[in-house]
Order: sequence, then C-alpha cells, then structure tokens
Amino acid sequence: FYLTPDPDWLGRQDKRGAPPTLTRLVSALSQNAAEDAQIIPVSVFWGQSPDSENSPWKLLFADSWAVTGRLRRLLSIIVLGRKTRVQFSAPIHLRELIDHNKGHERTVRMAQRILRVHFRNLKAAVIGPDISHRRNLVKGLLNQPMVKQAILDEAERENISPEKAKAQALRYGNEIASDYTYTAIRFMEVVLSWFWNKIYDGIKVNHIEGVQKVAQGHEVIYVPCHRSHIDYLLLSYLLFRNGLTPPHIAAGINLNMPVIGGLLRRGGAFFMRRTFKGNPLYTSVFNEYLHTLFTKGFPVEYFVEGGRSRTGRMLQPKTGMLAITLRSFLRSSRMPIVFVPVYIGYERVLEGRTYLGELRGAAKKKESIFDIFKVIGALKQRFGQVAVNFGEPIKLAEFLDSEQPDWRKQELGPQFRPAWLNETTNRLGEKVARHLNEAAAINPVNLVALALLSTSRLALDDRAMARVLDLYLALLRKVPYSPHTTLPEGDGRALIEHVKDMDLLSEQSDALGKILYLDEQNAVLMTYYRNNVLHIFALPALLASFFQSASRMSREQILRYARALYPYLQAELFIRWSLDELDAVIDQWLEAFVEQGLLRFENNVYLRPAPSSRHFVLLTLLSKSIAQTLQRFYMTVSLLLNSGQNSISAEELEDLCTVMAQRLSILHGLNAPEFFDKSLFRHFIQTMLDLEVLKRDEAGKLSYHELLGELAEGAAKRVLPAEIRLSIRQVALHRSEDAAELVAPA
Repeated sequence: FYLTPDPDWLGRQDKRGAPPTLTRLVSALSQNAAEDAQIIPVSVFWGQSPDSENSPWKLLFADSWAVTGRLRRLLSIIVLGRKTRVQFSAPIHLRELIDHNKGHERTVRMAQRILRVHFRNLKAAVIGPDISHRRNLVKGLLNQPMVKQAILDEAERENISPEKAKAQALRYGNEIASDYTYTAIRFMEVVLSWFWNKIYDGIKVNHIEGVQKVAQGHEVIYVPCHRSHIDYLLLSYLLFRNGLTPPHIAAGINLNMPVIGGLLRRGGAFFMRRTFKGNPLYTSVFNEYLHTLFTKGFPVEYFVEGGRSRTGRMLQPKTGMLAITLRSFLRSSRMPIVFVPVYIGYERVLEGRTYLGELRGAAKKKESIFDIFKVIGALKQRFGQVAVNFGEPIKLAEFLDSEQPDWRKQELGPQFRPAWLNETTNRLGEKVARHLNEAAAINPVNLVALALLSTSRLALDDRAMARVLDLYLALLRKVPYSPHTTLPEGDGRALIEHVKDMDLLSEQSDALGKILYLDEQNAVLMTYYRNNVLHIFALPALLASFFQSASRMSREQILRYARALYPYLQAELFIRWSLDELDAVIDQWLEAFVEQGLLRFENNVYLRPAPSSRHFVLLTLLSKSIAQTLQRFYMTVSLLLNSGQNSISAEELEDLCTVMAQRLSILHGLNAPEFFDKSLFRHFIQTMLDLEVLKRDEAGKLSYHELLGELAEGAAKRVLPAEIRLSIRQVALHRSEDAAELVAPA
C-alpha cells in the first residue's frame, strides 16, 4: 500500500486520512495479540541529485521535493529510466506499536508518522536536502544579521556607501558558492567511470555501511586525508554510486581555473581563499554560506590537512574550517553534525612525479589548466589499486559533551566564540587525524617501501624480502591497529610480484639468486608510501629498537622507556592509543614478538635472538623504520643542551635543527627528505612545551628541565646505536655555532 494516495494527472494530492490497508492491519492485530505484521518501506528514486531550481532539465525529469504528477513522472521514467534506484529498508513491526496501547487511531497515526520521517530522512540522504536556487541562496546570505552588520562595518571602515559594500559582499558570495547541477554530476560519473577503469586495477570501498546509516538525520561532513587532487572526484563518485548525495566540497581558490573551475563548481565545489586575514566581510559571507549548508543538512567535504601531503604523512590539522563548523553548531545545533573520516590509499599517486621534485627540494608549482595534459601523459603508467576506507564517525555533540559538558547552557555572545573554542578545536583536529589514521589501507607498496628503506643499501634478496613481508603481515594480523584498518591480500611473494609489475621495484639476478632493490628515483618516491603507514609500525619499531643495544630487558624497563618516548611519537604521527592504553597494547606486541621468534621470554625477562640469527635481522629491520624519527628527537635535544638555558628561542632552535639535519643527511646519505622537514622540528619543540619539558621566558628563550640531558641520553642509549649518537653529538657540538650564524637574522 501507499502511505499517501496517488496524485492526479496535474500532481494534486490529498494527504489527509490513512491508507485503508494500514487501518485494517492495525484493527486485525489489535484483536489478535499473537500475530504481527512487518511493514517494509520501499523508496523509488528517479535520478540522484540535490534539488536545484536553476536546472529546468533536472526540475522536469529528476526526483525533487515537489509533488510529482503522473505525466511528469512518465517523462522522468522515459528520460531517467536507467538512473533508477529502488531501496528496501528494514521492516517496521506493527506489533511493537500496538503494544503501546495508545488506541486504534493513535497507533495508525504513529505508524504514519514513523514512515513519513523515515522516507524524508532517506530522501535527504539519497537526493540531498531541499535547497533553493543558487542566486537566491547567495542573495539570502546578505540578509542574515551577521552579514548585514559586516556590510555596515565594511562601509564605515573603507569609507564607501553601504550599497557598494553590499555589492562587494554579493561578489564574494558568487565567488564562493557552488552551482550544483545534476547534469554535471551525471557527466562526471560517465567520464570518471572511464577514467578509473583506464588507470586503476580496481577501487576497493570499505565500511561505507556506517556512512549510509548516519547519513539519515545528520549533517554529514566528510573529512578525507588529502593525497591527490583526484581525492575530490573519487569520493564524490563513490558516494553517488553508493546511493549517497555527493557533498559540497571546499576547494582552494587556486583550482578556480578557466573551464576546470566551472566544472568543479557544478560538481559541488565551493571555493575559498587561502587566508581570510584582513577581510572581515569575506569572512562573514563565507561563514554564513557554510552555516546555511550545515543547517539545511547538505553534506559537506573539507580537508583538515589544508593542502595535499607531499611526504605521505598525515599533516598537522589546519583548524580553520573546524572552527567555523564548531561556531556554526554552537549557533544552531538543531541539525546534528557528524564527521566521517575517509582514508584514501593509493598504490601510486597520480602526482608522483611532481611530489618527487618537491621531495628533492623543488618549490611547489602553481596549478595550471595545462596540468591536465600531464595527467593524460601519465595514463601509460600502472597505478595499481585504490582503497577508500570510511573510518569511525565522530558526532560533534558527543565530542562537545566530553570536552565542555555545559556547552548548551553557556552564554556564547553574538560571535559564538567562547574562550575554549581554540583549544577544543585543536583537540577535535587531532581526533579527526587519529580517526583518519585508524582507517588506513595498507597496500603492497607501503610494505615493500617500509622493508627496503630500512636496509642500508635499499636492497634485499627475494627470499629475505618475502620473509620480512610475511612477518609484517603476521604482526598486523596478531595485533590489528584498528577495526577500520585493512590489509592486502596474499603472502610476501605475491606482494613482491605486484610491486614489480608496477615498475616500482627493480630486480637483479646473480649465481646466488635474485636481488630486489630500489633505484635512485624510486628510493625517494617510496619514502612517500612508507610514510603512509609509519604510524602503524611506530610502536612495534620502538620496542624493537630497545633490543638493538640491550640483549635483555624486563617488562618494567620496556614500559618505562616506551612511556617516556611514546608521547612524542603519538603527537607527530597521530597514533591512536592513549597513554592509559599503552601498557596493554605493548603487552600485545611483546606477545606477538615472542610468537614470531623475534624475542624469547624466560624468567620474567625478554631476550633478543642471537645477533647472527635470521630473527635478529628481522628485528633490526623493524627497528630501522622509526630510526630517523628518533634521531631527529635526539638531535633537537642535543642542540638545545649545547645552546644552554635561556639562550635560544623555539624559532631559532627550529632553524638550527633544520640546518643540522641537512648536514647529517649529506654525511650519512639519508634518503628521506622529511628528515630535515622544518615543520616536524617545530611540532616536536611544541610538544615538549605542551608537556612542560620546556618553558619560555619573557624574552621567548627556552629553558629546560635540569634532568633533560640525563633522561635524553638514557633513552637514546636504548634506541640509537653508539655511532649515531656520537655523530649527532659531534655535529651538534662543533657546528652549532656556525649554524647559528647561518640562521641568525642579518
């Protein structure tokens, strides 16, 4: 039966009254307590798009929120018959409603109301919420109180008329707003279907069921990791193909190029400037536009990392968009907001050649319309597979309840900018980053890169390589990083063959067998893919490092040193476990090490294998994956100690570390450009400040805990070889003065 009567040929529909079938069912069940009836809601959608009144073609044929007559539905069937979605939902048990004993009429109305809410939420999730004409939407922004006040402030500040300030605000609105059209979405679906099939061996989608569940009744904000420009297109394509509305996507104004910009705008992109500083009118219009999208329940997508990661690591979150979202939610929490992390894992990123240059120190290039020809030229390469993993959703109201339990009762002021906003936004950004890393898709390229970059010559014989990969897989299966993390199929040899087929791994044969190695170009590029999964291996690699200089350690010793170093690894790599969870997780890893023969456990002590054994080689390779990170930590502390108390600022130390890291990289042939990444030193120094290991005086100079040197040296002895420690101390001692001159202001 239908919930409402059929409309007539002109689309008129009488929604009063109840379906006779439903009335009879309720009557029959009321008279027979042993029986039940299940109502299965069924929805039919002709086309999938948000309702945009500026597309006559779409208004005529595709599903919308307006009542549709029979003639119009007939035309929809003719035009959109191949784009029909029939969705069956979970059954509703009438017996559960009748057992409330509300009476016959109220039970019928209750069933109708439940079905209406279900259909409305499902329709919003599939075709998008009911949004207005773009031109009216932009003009409507100017009538909002906060924008009207910003217009008056702009007129006074710039000494212009309110009309001119309003016209400027309108230009900003048109610059920002997307122009969502079904035609563009459908066109892009056809083109992208060809494109994905042309370059990829397959796209794997994992855990999307959770998104389909939360999409109903929530404002969904997708927060993907950002590795490639095609992240935008890939996510929208997959959502559309899986019956979910493609989101409005925050895109940098640099992508608003001729031709490309218009197509992206029609596909849902709205454009934002790199900085809002010094332009309060633009800020107000942009904030109001986002608030409109949020409160109407239209899905939105933005990248918390800001730009694309050139190193493969998760970048430190840029919290601007998160702060705007929080302020909007504090202003109106009627529509609950949920963040959906999306990890996109490439076996070969499309911009690999560009990143290769930037990893080697080349300046970032400005985007150009001619970049599309570079993409076309790259289609001859093999790009393997792509995995798109949807992570654990973060409900904003629940997050605020844990951070600020009384946030609903607080007086927030007209700007909705409470004193706790910045700190809470930072923690939200860190939580999103951790959830993104939890959803990592580990692929063969990641594991091969991790193994070979841990060797001194970037080479292994094929049998040893297979053993290393099998070990990594066994450890990850024994101690899963998270329920949302996915592993590649096949054993070590299958992974090797896959990476060889992609021309990322070279091979040389001799009388003793085959040697697998990385050539010079791929060696740099593979650091990118290793860094994708470094957060997953950081803790086991740290534990393996303890046994490079010690042949035996008790559990208490392991826990003590791990707890001392873990906060810095966690802060840099966004590792999921809290300090309270650390002991239990370490116990799991130690058990896995013993099971794989990497350690022995005798008389309450953990023993490493004999140095000449195969298992010790495997343990050493595992430890090397985190070695450069630990070297950076030790170098920073060494330079700080040599500088003395209250004699160097955080910025000066950061510059000094960068210069010294570049020198060490040359001296030791380190093949990892991020080793001297200034942002990593900056974050490590900030983490020491946050943990109060360091403090700033009134002049901005750093002081440190009096036991820092003793503690750092003790930890370093556990995780770094003696020759590395000596080399770092020598460079820090003999070159810090020269380096300080290099970084000192003129």
